[in-house]
Amino acid sequence: MGARADKLNHVRLQTPVSDEDLAKLEIGSVAFLDGVIYTAREGVYEKILNKGETPAVDFAKLTNVNFHCAPAAAQNDDGSFTVGAVTATASFRFAKYLKRWFAETGAKVIIGKGGMSQAHYNELFVPVGAVYLTTVGYGTGALLGRGIKSVEAVNWLDELGIAQAMWILKVENFGPLLVESDIRGQSLFERNNAELAARVEGLYEGLKPPALSRYGETRDKTEELI
Repeated sequence: MGARADKLNHVRLQTPVSDEDLAKLEIGSVAFLDGVIYTAREGVYEKILNKGETPAVDFAKLTNVNFHCAPAAAQNDDGSFTVGAVTATASFRFAKYLKRWFAETGAKVIIGKGGMSQAHYNELFVPVGAVYLTTVGYGTGALLGRGIKSVEAVNWLDELGIAQAMWILKVENFGPLLVESDIRGQSLFERNNAELAARVEGLYEGLKPPALSRYGETRDKTEELI
């Protein structure tokens, strides 16, 4: 992005995130969450959407924020749980579930890693006014864990295991998260990729051919051997 961290726009969002707050989000902003979020990925999606199992919570009343992740959770002596860290997982793998998930739960915020494709934003997110927030690089699991104040409930733990179970988490100042897509489907990653692609050819201008090269090596991508 090229902007200094102290110049980035910071936003604090209360869950469930209102449509008004979602409409104000700009790609590239740094977001922090307060309230309740839940984790749900393929194990939960399969149980609720494809097997018809009734969820243990009323999503419409609970929150509209779904985190794709794997918590590092430990059970305390009193039976409660502590989540010390949480690692996001790649969301594109769950695209096939999201149209139905949005419709059945009212989710409006997906948190994960790596973003979605532009087609997914256009076809899945824009029609329901949903946005995507991405975690910032690797090694931030413990930082995010500091924002988890308590585990309100955990569902299907014995059956699905720690990573796939549905965790209901109370969070405070949970972040930092980057606004990867807004309600219009604009994508931070897609925008930056387009800017880099437009400039990459200029990087080769004026370069002399290498004195030594491997078989098939070329500076012209039209001549590459695959």
